[in-house]
Amino acid sequence: MVVQTAQSSIDLKNRVIIIGGGPSGLMAAERASDFGAGVDLFDAMPSVGRKFLLAGKSGLNLSHAEPKEPFLGRYSQKRTYLEPHVEAFDATAIRSWAQSLGIDTFIGSSQKIFPTSFKGAPLLRAWLKRLSERDVVIHRRHRWLGWNPDGALLFETPEGPITVRSNTIILALGGGSWSRLGSDGAWIPWLRTRGLSIQDLKPSNSGFECHWTPYFSDRFKGHPIKAASLSFKDLEGLTHSDRGEFVITRHGVEGSLIYNFSAQLRDVIEARGSVEVQLDLAPDRTAEQLYAALNSNRKGLSLSNRLKRALGSEGVKPNLVRECLDETTLRDHYRLAAALKHVPLTLHQARPLNEAISSAGGVDFAELDHQLMVKRIPGLFCSGEMLDWEAPTGGYLLTACLATGRTAGESAAKWLTAIQSGACASKTA
Repeated sequence: MVVQTAQSSIDLKNRVIIIGGGPSGLMAAERASDFGAGVDLFDAMPSVGRKFLLAGKSGLNLSHAEPKEPFLGRYSQKRTYLEPHVEAFDATAIRSWAQSLGIDTFIGSSQKIFPTSFKGAPLLRAWLKRLSERDVVIHRRHRWLGWNPDGALLFETPEGPITVRSNTIILALGGGSWSRLGSDGAWIPWLRTRGLSIQDLKPSNSGFECHWTPYFSDRFKGHPIKAASLSFKDLEGLTHSDRGEFVITRHGVEGSLIYNFSAQLRDVIEARGSVEVQLDLAPDRTAEQLYAALNSNRKGLSLSNRLKRALGSEGVKPNLVRECLDETTLRDHYRLAAALKHVPLTLHQARPLNEAISSAGGVDFAELDHQLMVKRIPGLFCSGEMLDWEAPTGGYLLTACLATGRTAGESAAKWLTAIQSGACASKTA
């Protein structure tokens, strides 16, 4: 793939400019080229798709095969905005797209969709090869610095600063999580300066902090809690619950069962300072069965061993019980049996944004038209995680990033064609 040599000033008014080389930016490039547009994609990193590759190390979750209604419901309050884009490029379409790149996929027992290899690298290689065979130029190590006073895009490059002029620009800059991979939210003040409403970035799909004792933190960090249920009440008093797994960390808890509710948990903490969740550490046993196991008449059986018998587990689960329950409850087998179905755990705050899997907040959808163009800046489009939405893990994040990138790429290509034909004003972004 050819990379253009840096110059002091480049005129690219007859091409689509994309800033950001994550999955949304790459999909925008592909879709714009589908409509005959030449594309120049700029990315600050030495290589594109870095977060995509990181996600693929443990199994690239492309999408999810659940029915339409629960799928779209994962986008919560922002469903209305994302629905037309996701419906146009849904899980079935994503599987067909991957197949067109030579990547077979399958639906796992969890209904998550994966490449058969589980890895992201083969798909990314095939994707970049496709783009290299089109009129798509990728400019690596080009960090966007906003606009200069006369409206040109300003980039920092290894050869020095350059400016780029264009009528058609797609921003696919990501949110604020994992900044070392390129998404650092530096774009926020530049768009706010141009009058756009931007919601502050917040951690999503993140861990939360608990006040562990030093012993528990040091001894059990990294240990998984399997076969557990979690429940809590949100700000409206509605109870949320689910079953799954999570992991003890040095600072608190993380993992899929926690991520499923990260938005609601974060909102309660922001409003009230903390949130108490209830853990059922023996979801397959009744309180009566737990009491029978705890009340064994075997003499000399310690509390630790009684907890092991009741929970069917040793190590982290019994110690989590001792970490969370008071001595009075621990000594009373009847109260303890009931408490094992409702172990209270207080979460005090979300872990920092840079540790989160994704971020909430970003460009307010009210700033965009249905084609993802900024209403007050014709020719400027936005896509991906930099928009104000969030979703749980499980393929929903990547689906929306790909889908909005696809819409932005198609819309930008059509906008550029209209400019070239004189069908719309050529006001530059």
